Amino acid sequence: MSATLTSGQGVRPPGTAGTAAPGVRRSSPLRRRRSIAAWGLAAPFVVLFLIFTAWPVISSLFMSVTDIKSRDLQNPFAVNFVGFENFATVLSDPLFHTAAFNTLYFVVVGVPLTILVALAIALALNTGITKLSGFFRVGYYMPVVTTIVAVAVVWRFLLQPDNGLINEVLGWFGIQGPDWLGSTTWAMPSLIMMSVWRSLGTLVVIFLAGLQSVPKALHEAGALDGANAWQRLRNITLPTLRPTMLFAGVITGIGFLQLFEEPFVMTQGGPLNSTLSVAYLVYNTFGFGNYGVAAAMSYVLFAAVVVLTVINFKVLGERDDAVGPRRGWFRRAGGSS
Repeated sequence: MSATLTSGQGVRPPGTAGTAAPGVRRSSPLRRRRSIAAWGLAAPFVVLFLIFTAWPVISSLFMSVTDIKSRDLQNPFAVNFVGFENFATVLSDPLFHTAAFNTLYFVVVGVPLTILVALAIALALNTGITKLSGFFRVGYYMPVVTTIVAVAVVWRFLLQPDNGLINEVLGWFGIQGPDWLGSTTWAMPSLIMMSVWRSLGTLVVIFLAGLQSVPKALHEAGALDGANAWQRLRNITLPTLRPTMLFAGVITGIGFLQLFEEPFVMTQGGPLNSTLSVAYLVYNTFGFGNYGVAAAMSYVLFAAVVVLTVINFKVLGERDDAVGPRRGWFRRAGGSS
């Protein structure tokens, strides 16, 4: 038998008479069953996310531009729209200025200190300490999994002005220790010291993972070219760890900006509001029933989180000149051309 071909036509292979054109998908029963099963597995998370995350966020955004207070809860849609008036109230409030300064102080001092100490410990565990390294890793991570109440009880005992362990040790050297939590000068540094100790474990684990990804061949090449340990750290290890430090800076900065548990448990914001944070002030404002101002304050804090994250990406983001070691420092270290 012969087939006659005309313009634009062709002979279909046997068995393909009913197939769809290329690029056209047909939903098979198996594909539909898989889609239904996938949505069934995802449905609990989606429902919980919509109820406990998406809806509160949308509600707080609605509250931030209204004059809603605790007395309006029975009829929340009868409140008045005030626009950005709540934000103007927040930004002109002297108490918010105090809380913002305290939070900024806590972040500016605490975040770099936490990263530096965690990086130093990770370097020691990765290279210097070989015996009992597993014990030290577990020990540094223990504060992370310990509740803030237990941590606060221990640190309140350590920071007691009369019989605290820290002042006892200072007394051995003839130093009169201050009233750590009762002094407007030393209350915030005390919280920073406790927060750094409590946050070290997570960053130590992260930095250890990053250090183990640094190619040993780069260190060997640097040593052969005459680079000392500091030069190898500065020109090989730190540039290679830039993405790790970016991640550490972002998560630590966000956590420190949300300072709440430490002053809530340790100082209740005192003395004289010297440890009052923005998150703690948001909590108090909600407790006083001024929901609109509290919601606006929380969005100001969210804006601060965004700004800090952008700064971290600008400072620690990848650069063309930070990827891998440059040949120039090899020449300077080795003295060769």
